[in-house]
Amino acid sequence: MSQKIYVGIDVGGTAIKVGLCNENGDLLHTYEGPTETNKGTDAILENIAAYARAIVAESSYEWEQVGGVGVGIAGFLDIPSGYIKFAPNLKIRDVNLKDYLEAKLATKVLVNNDANVAALGEAWAGAGKGIDHCVCYTLGTGVGGGIIIGGKIVEGFAGMAGELGHIAIVPDLEAIQCGCGKMGCLETVSSATGIIRMAKDAVERGDRTTLAQVTDIMAKDVIDAAKAGDEVAMRIVSRAAYYLGRSMALMAVVLNPECFIIGGGVSKAGEFLFEQIREVFEKYTQKEAKDGVKIIPATLGNNAGVVGAAGLILRS
Repeated sequence: MSQKIYVGIDVGGTAIKVGLCNENGDLLHTYEGPTETNKGTDAILENIAAYARAIVAESSYEWEQVGGVGVGIAGFLDIPSGYIKFAPNLKIRDVNLKDYLEAKLATKVLVNNDANVAALGEAWAGAGKGIDHCVCYTLGTGVGGGIIIGGKIVEGFAGMAGELGHIAIVPDLEAIQCGCGKMGCLETVSSATGIIRMAKDAVERGDRTTLAQVTDIMAKDVIDAAKAGDEVAMRIVSRAAYYLGRSMALMAVVLNPECFIIGGGVSKAGEFLFEQIREVFEKYTQKEAKDGVKIIPATLGNNAGVVGAAGLILRS
């Protein structure tokens, strides 16, 4: 029998990334095309199907070898049915993506949240390879998350499990309103957006910091300043690390994962950030829940989404 391959699709607002994986999670081939959000829902759906066909056509494999197609997409989904309630960055509303693609591609299709899919990618073939219980954080514009238990994504009854960025963890006296409408979410302090906000607030207050010389502050500027010894920047990064560590202490006694995997742009701060997170985790987690638990960086980078999407078929 010919080798089975699996198509993974990561649908973004600007580009649709596609990958081919084998049963071991090895990425065999990649493809990318424009999302063309400006052309409307029908064009986006047609592009998703067309790019799935295109990646197989330009590879050394045949469509008959495809064991299924997985799709990761940001938005509000009914995961079991593959129904998109609303995908804000794509302006798609009330579309059954699973049914559409199965009709177009004549193969099994599964659809899931993009953060869940990226987490599955890391757990299946990345930093968590060989580990069945892990929690993944993505530190970018927001804080994304995914929970893998027994090698499978934990979705919850409404698909809302793993929304780690919206753990209300910052005390009321320090809390600000999150984009979700709640107060004190992890995302408000530990995302790139949160780090930038805290830095700009410090500059506006007149705090003595080298960041005052930066025209358009980015999270990397704050991290670089902290590494260089800027006390204000160090406090900001430490605050982001503190609440990440506290959230992991909560997850440890609820889920008891073997490891926490951290990806996204902020994670590029490296050991400077990770050491602080581990210190907080160590301080606030019960011994039985922290013994042997690792906090490690993600390894798949931008490929986590396509690898995880392909893995939906094998890990469903």
